[in-house]
Amino acid sequence: MTAAAAGGRLRVILRPLAWLPVDGGRRLASGLPKHLLPGPYPKTPEERAAAAKKYNLTVEDYETYADDGVGYGDYPKLPDQSLHERNPWYDWDQPDLRRNFGEPLHRNFDLFVRTRVDTSPTPVSWHTMRIYLWGFLGIILVMSFLGEVFPVYPP
Repeated sequence: MTAAAAGGRLRVILRPLAWLPVDGGRRLASGLPKHLLPGPYPKTPEERAAAAKKYNLTVEDYETYADDGVGYGDYPKLPDQSLHERNPWYDWDQPDLRRNFGEPLHRNFDLFVRTRVDTSPTPVSWHTMRIYLWGFLGIILVMSFLGEVFPVYPP
């Protein structure tokens, strides 16, 4: 009797939560609709032209990833270019991401946002930076060695 009453009270308490999906919300984050998913790898020039049009690219600019079974299909291979390299003064549709509506995203888009990797050219070459780094570390090592050999004490 008490178990049935407790079950009834629990049902009354949990009734406002009945709108939640039973599967834990998997239906809410199910991904893109089928017409936005990459199609099969294009084999003919007609399929290639249709895929280029689908991604709002010209046929000359359209290049796919190698068909090695990874599953990129007809998705375009975009250059590895961070958002730092894009013109900040252009009137972008999404200024924070520096992209326009309908532009395809890079497959590693989250890597190339402005808070992550910057692929823009550096003002100093990597060779010069490496020389400065090893020079600085060498001077520090020589000075610490000389400090051990010839100690200096306050008077």
